[in-house]
Amino acid sequence: MNWTPNDQEVEAVLKLNSQERYTYWIKKVVDQHTIWSLWHPHGWALGEDDFKRILIPVWPHSKYAMIFAKDAWQGYKPKAISLDIWIHKWIPGIEKDQRLVAVFPASNDKGIVITSRCLEQDLEEELSLYE
Repeated sequence: MNWTPNDQEVEAVLKLNSQERYTYWIKKVVDQHTIWSLWHPHGWALGEDDFKRILIPVWPHSKYAMIFAKDAWQGYKPKAISLDIWIHKWIPGIEKDQRLVAVFPASNDKGIVITSRCLEQDLEEELSLYE
């Protein structure tokens, strides 16, 4: 299933609080088997929280990611990561590098900041509903 949110959906979802966006993200990522982040030839976009921990921002669709390709991420482009690659390669790498994931940041907050293993559990739980 190839899904693209329309402008009204994008606007409405961006008004949700971080927990509601997290739930939306989990469902859409599992539906589409795709995670989106921002890429530049020098590497993936990274953020930082108030404790100086490195965050990897992710969105459920390129339209959401593109909105944030400005300021510090000017010149970055949305890039897809398959859910299988995310689970089998990214999660161990994020954990090894002691980074966190910022799930669905929006202009008003950093999204849900979570460990890669906790995120994996939530993804696996949602995936189990599809079996």
